[in-house]
Amino acid sequence: MPLLAPGAARWRTAIVPRQRGVRMTREPKQAPERRGGFRGFAHRAWRESEELELMHRALGFAALGLVTLIPLLLVISAADPVGGREFPAWLAAALGLSPSAAKDLGPVFGPPGKALSTTTALGLAGLAAFGLSFVSAVQVGFERIWSLPPARLMSVWRRVVWLAALIGFLFVAADTSELPDNSWLRTLLQTLVATAGSTGFFWWTARFLLAGRVNWMPLLPGAMLTAAGLVGLRLFSAIVFSPLVISSATSYGAIGTVVVIVSWLIGIGFVLFGGGLLGKLLMDNSAERGNPPAE
Repeated sequence: MPLLAPGAARWRTAIVPRQRGVRMTREPKQAPERRGGFRGFAHRAWRESEELELMHRALGFAALGLVTLIPLLLVISAADPVGGREFPAWLAAALGLSPSAAKDLGPVFGPPGKALSTTTALGLAGLAAFGLSFVSAVQVGFERIWSLPPARLMSVWRRVVWLAALIGFLFVAADTSELPDNSWLRTLLQTLVATAGSTGFFWWTARFLLAGRVNWMPLLPGAMLTAAGLVGLRLFSAIVFSPLVISSATSYGAIGTVVVIVSWLIGIGFVLFGGGLLGKLLMDNSAERGNPPAE
């Protein structure tokens, strides 16, 4: 909600007792409560995340990613395996799973060749169309973060372009994990891709999906925080999800592994929208410090 300009006053209609009719009375503007320091920033971030419905958006991101993006990636990777590997191996590398945990992903997706042979042109077109709904959820989330109106219908082409760019980016990122284990070159390249590459991609993502309605510089902190959050999420998944995949597959079968994948997607959605929101709040906080309110 935009703040009132300095010196502006709000008007309200008040019923004056013992008089006929109504009259306009001036109500003094109440300055918003300001809390300085880290506690004030944390309080504002919490309030903004509740207004954004951050967790609900992360859950929606995971649900759409599971039913739209992953099947599309599965078919595309079956037609052109990433680095000579199949999609379950690529997903295991993205999750940072151990070799023993990666074996439990194969039964979940089945033979990639079968998925490719049974997918018709109409089915592939349907997957692409449903993939656009996934992109729409990302676009709406960024618009809510920056308090912008919905994009025009003519901007649907941006979703198509971004979906293709996302698939290409994921495949390029997967190629770096094909280097030999215990290699300093692998560690260096993965770090560069996870930081510089992810920062550049998500920086362009926000600018592109918002149709240029926000300048480049205000979007940079959010992209950097998103990239850093994804690096942290990968480290977390390597430590937590590897044993969790094994135990879930043993206890619940394939559905247990799917639950772990959904949890990972929820984490990605939380980092994506949370990083963008936190970057926007950092820019707002910097602007408020540079232009303090008039007394």
